[in-house]
Amino acid sequence: MLVRMLTSTLLALVCSASFAHEYTAGELHIAHPWARALPPNAPTGAAYFVIHNHGQTEDRLIGAATPRAAKAELHTIVQLGEVMKMQHLDSVGIPVGGEVKFAPGGTHLMLFGLKQPLVAGERFPLTLQFEKAGKVDVEVAIEAEAPAADEHANH
Repeated sequence: MLVRMLTSTLLALVCSASFAHEYTAGELHIAHPWARALPPNAPTGAAYFVIHNHGQTEDRLIGAATPRAAKAELHTIVQLGEVMKMQHLDSVGIPVGGEVKFAPGGTHLMLFGLKQPLVAGERFPLTLQFEKAGKVDVEVAIEAEAPAADEHANH
């Protein structure tokens, strides 16, 4: 009985560790980069994550690149009258002691010209370019649905 319980506990830990993935660049902490799985013919996709700044100076995300897409751009959603519209951003500030959430319906990283479909269970490399922290390589998990909000708790 004890062996079965220990095996179950170990299996649960290994499985949950495979879903949560985090990266650090200096005082920046990037939590759980993910993208939603899409149909095979989708020409665009998006990547999401949370950036926490534990440092004493603001930094800025100024760009990104991935071999999975022809181009990656910072975007946000704005309301113009009755219409919601996607708007390109040149950079996104990461405030001292704060965080910026890249999430569906808000600020996100748009992936144009997908070279391969975004298939649930796969991962792909993404390089984030910060003004001060420089380049940070992360791995984006492709998920069938949005992860639970508690997976992105503050760090």
